[in-house]
Formats: sequence, structure tokens, C-alpha cells
Amino acid sequence: MEPGGPPVSKFQWGQRVRATVDLYNDGSYPDQPADGLLAKTGDLGEIVNIGTISETNEPLYLVEFQDRLVVGCLEEELELVPV
Repeated sequence: MEPGGPPVSKFQWGQRVRATVDLYNDGSYPDQPADGLLAKTGDLGEIVNIGTISETNEPLYLVEFQDRLVVGCLEEELELVPV
């Protein structure tokens, strides 16, 4: 990755991924319990958008899991689902 340049994404839009860790509410979902489980290890989802964490210049993946719940995930929290 170039310093100050865009991050290199491991995953792409539309790819199927699996959560590699339990994903908890960090306060991003006020209608969900604080620290409530949003997606559990092994849950399948699809990447619907890719952003950047400005402080670290790392990719942030928006993943749609079951019940149309979209969760922001880091690369180390996901793995590609083979087709």
C-alpha cells in the first residue's frame, strides 16, 4: 500500500464471506443491545460496500448478514467462501 494512498482490499463487492469471529454491537446499532451479538462465527454474508478507516487507512467491509443486517468488518474478521 502506498503511504497516504487508498488501501488494497483483500475482498471485493458481491463476494460471499464468512465471519471468523463473533461480531458484537459497538454502539453502531442503537436499536440493538449494547455489546449484543450481531453475527456469530461462521455466519455467511455478502460484501455490499467497501470503505476506509481514515485513522489507519485500512479497508472496512460492509457485510450484509441474515435479516438484512449490515455490519462493518475488518479483513481479519472475514474469510472468503469458496464458490
